[in-house]
Amino acid sequence: MNTRPAGRHYLQIPGPTDVPGRVLRAISEPTIDHRGPGFAQLGRSVLTGLKRVFQTSGPVIVFPASGTGAWEAALVNTLAPGDAVLMVRTGWFATLWSEMASRLGLEPILIDTDWRRGADPAAIEAMLRADPSHRIRAVCVVHNETSTGCVSPIVAVRAAIDAAGHPALLLVDTISSLASIDYRHEEWGVDVTVAGSQKGLMLPPGLSFNAVSEKALDASSRAKLPRSYWDWRPMLDSNAGFYFPYTPATNLLRGLQEALAMLEEEGLPNVFARHSRHGAATRQVYDAVKLSEQ
Repeated sequence: MNTRPAGRHYLQIPGPTDVPGRVLRAISEPTIDHRGPGFAQLGRSVLTGLKRVFQTSGPVIVFPASGTGAWEAALVNTLAPGDAVLMVRTGWFATLWSEMASRLGLEPILIDTDWRRGADPAAIEAMLRADPSHRIRAVCVVHNETSTGCVSPIVAVRAAIDAAGHPALLLVDTISSLASIDYRHEEWGVDVTVAGSQKGLMLPPGLSFNAVSEKALDASSRAKLPRSYWDWRPMLDSNAGFYFPYTPATNLLRGLQEALAMLEEEGLPNVFARHSRHGAATRQVYDAVKLSEQ
């Protein structure tokens, strides 16, 4: 008996999101030699295309991993055991990031919220002003919290750090916001941006990203947490020639190339407007149903 459902399954959860047919077809192409001369063309395409999505002129490092891997890479490449890290708990994933920091030997200092609002820049500034010895080495914020939908004002968070005159790095999780709502790594003064492939980038899970500032690269030269797989240095060395230091997820990179082409064709401002329009429509439907039940 054939129990396969008819038609094409359409995934409707916060993430992973549904993968467009164009991207699926690109992923299904034959695997290519990741050491061959043709791979550099693919590497160049994705590494330069990612810069336009993150809106940065600096490097974007790609790991074969989920977004959790990008969290760890951001921490171990910039910090040392015992470093204090100011983390805003805006939802479940922000909580998981803080738990990871503890397991790595860092000291998370938590700012709790009611999970319905993003990070409070005033609270961040107050905590940093109360740290004259600069024990806090980084501020970690989730831009858009998947579990709650709240968005943190990254521009205001950067301004709060600057107003406090504090040298802490700014690390931002954009796993559910990159290529969905406006985000500007370089203009907004972010030091490490964390992202994953399975949401706004329209890919299956399996790729994670760190966009890195010059300040973060400098911190990496002094970071003392153990790192091997997550080490930025060999990645950056190989990426200079558009290759990778170990076997990359070649077919996912081919899908990423196609997804980046789709984003370029539509234009990021139009992509952001589409997401905003669909979000507004969803909220209107919810309000209408709630009203009809009263």
